[in-house]
Amino acid sequence: MLSMTALMVVAAALNVAPAQPKLMARTYNSGFPLGHDTYNGMGTGSDGKIYYVLSTEPYDRGARMFCYDPAKDKIESLGDITEACGEKDAKTVVQGKSHVTFVEQGGKLYFATHVGYYSIIDGMEKIGIPPEGWQPYPGGHFLAYDMKTKKFEDLGKAPRGEGILTMTMDTKRGRLYGLTWPAGHFLRYDLAKKELKDLGPVSKLGENGKGEDYRTLCRSFVVDPADGSLYYTVGDGEIFRYRYDRDAIEVVAGDNMRKDYFGLYDPTSAGHMAYNWRQTFWYEPEKAVYGVHGNSGYLFRFDPKTEQVEIVARLTSLPSQRSGMFDQFSYGYLGFALGPNGKTIHYLTGGPIYVDGKRLAGKAKTAMGESKGMENLHLVTYDIPARKYTDQGPIFFKDGSRPYYVNSIAIGKDGTVYTLSRITENGKTRTDLISIKGPFKSK
Repeated sequence: MLSMTALMVVAAALNVAPAQPKLMARTYNSGFPLGHDTYNGMGTGSDGKIYYVLSTEPYDRGARMFCYDPAKDKIESLGDITEACGEKDAKTVVQGKSHVTFVEQGGKLYFATHVGYYSIIDGMEKIGIPPEGWQPYPGGHFLAYDMKTKKFEDLGKAPRGEGILTMTMDTKRGRLYGLTWPAGHFLRYDLAKKELKDLGPVSKLGENGKGEDYRTLCRSFVVDPADGSLYYTVGDGEIFRYRYDRDAIEVVAGDNMRKDYFGLYDPTSAGHMAYNWRQTFWYEPEKAVYGVHGNSGYLFRFDPKTEQVEIVARLTSLPSQRSGMFDQFSYGYLGFALGPNGKTIHYLTGGPIYVDGKRLAGKAKTAMGESKGMENLHLVTYDIPARKYTDQGPIFFKDGSRPYYVNSIAIGKDGTVYTLSRITENGKTRTDLISIKGPFKSK
């Protein structure tokens, strides 16, 4: 029998890629059958527990927050986030989502809420029109959850009845920052002063606009802890800086996200992130931002000091790289974060779908993927100091099916990767927690 090394040599000689080892995902049941697709909505607490929100679609059933304790292998329901916002009996359209990652400070997890009930108006997704007897969506909230007392605190509500799509926190200065949907107003909330301020729209009319006024909104804010500056992008590719010292926003003049490697986009059209970055984090050893551009799957580095964007590597799965295709999901994937060692990126990303030996593309791929729950999900790791890319392999459930609609990630202290996926059991589909046992090493 040939060794794995020998097989790889033979495969290389034949110009055939050797099969990757499969990663087996464990599924969990949070006891919430209404759970729907969740973007971000996760975090790992300093207590080692995995916190997550399961979103909902109805106008009258809100999203719920849960906690998984790996040490006890137990899931706990922490509460309905509509109730946490003080709107339990208000008969307003509920808080159906949390689209942001949790940020911890002083034993509390900070996050924000979003609308999950929509209406299609003029072919576009809008905040849902309430049924008779119900009031419109009141707006997303900034919330805090105390991990010790298990109590929620309502901090403030977005104006104009908009959801909060994007959020991060400057933990050093006690500032929460948010971006509303659909109009894209920049919010900041000062914890000490209990002051909410709206700095206005960041990109035309955001996802509320039409034609020249339409722009897809940025899904990731990142803070430089040294001076409190916050960075985000717009669909045209410009990078903007919020200046803590001036409480004002300015464009970064040195560089932008319009790179040939990322592709060519019309920022006035929907269905993609245009030149926005998809997900980012602050990497303290280099005092720089690392991020991924959605559709192309390229890892980049942005240095605020030199104001330069550098292409680092392509983080798409090996099957995507070999086929030359963009990421399967046209917006790109949000499951992108540093692992517990502080240097290894973990990225959950798609790959080509093959049916009867043929690769699906475009509308056929989307239709087939939705109807059959198909997504060739891979876990990719990237060691930043070593500049080492590894596709750890495709992910499967025990029954041979695949995780799909995955756009979140939390990494446990032992290196296990957690995410939220659609799961089909007994003919019914829900979104729920899954895990892929780590830690993962470079190969």
